[in-house]
Amino acid sequence: MKHPADDIDIEVRMLVEAVYLKYNYDFRDYTGASQKRRVLVAMREMECATVSELQARVLHQSEAFTRLLQYLTIPVTEMFRDPEYHAAIRAQVVPHLSTYPSLKLWVAGCSTGEEVYSLAILLHEEGLLERSIIYATDINPASLEAARRGVFALDRMRLYTENYQKAGGKSAFSDYYTAAYGGALFDRALLENVTFADHSLATDSVFSETHFISCRNVMIYFNRRLQDRVLGLFHESLCHRGFLALGSKESIDFSSHAQRFEPVAKRERIFRKAAP
Repeated sequence: MKHPADDIDIEVRMLVEAVYLKYNYDFRDYTGASQKRRVLVAMREMECATVSELQARVLHQSEAFTRLLQYLTIPVTEMFRDPEYHAAIRAQVVPHLSTYPSLKLWVAGCSTGEEVYSLAILLHEEGLLERSIIYATDINPASLEAARRGVFALDRMRLYTENYQKAGGKSAFSDYYTAAYGGALFDRALLENVTFADHSLATDSVFSETHFISCRNVMIYFNRRLQDRVLGLFHESLCHRGFLALGSKESIDFSSHAQRFEPVAKRERIFRKAAP
């Protein structure tokens, strides 16, 4: 027998449906537990007694939706996160990318940009940045703007430096930023070939034919149906024998697309589009 949903679960589903109908942001296939936690935090911070009250504000005040969006898309990221992953990119992916005269790379769900800058630094050190175009996409305009600015907290630089060194960095990490605006401003040259754009993995279609896609620690917030959609989207977006990199807690094993990828570095969640 199916147990009836709690009132608050019903309210959260109604809020998510309202957001989709009003603003065309689709969170309907995000995992329930994580989404519920984020809605409850937003409700408390925005001083709403109930989720229904939060929904009413979001429907009638666009600025309330903008604020809610910051809670629904909380960025959890850092530069050179999982250094062994970046070391595997250098060792096992870069030699293949080096064979192309030009490259297109896609960082899907780029959040506030730490993954983008890490990739740009890696490509620069491998002599590939100048012939690369990097598409960095996210659904959160505030996160995209933060990524464009490229100013990160100075107190994070020690961790980022350690990550960079463990990932096989070939320079001094401090060469890539200067202290400015109360934070660390990263070299604008890293962004010369980066295009930031709004793109929803839940509703939008193929972004571009790419040689490499990074979508790390994004799909963990999606249910199985949306994960399957996204993996299909990535398969369509990759060129022949292109590469797909996922987060440390993400898998393709369950997916109907699993046989369409082959592992390159399974522990680091790096895959390659299988030959047809």
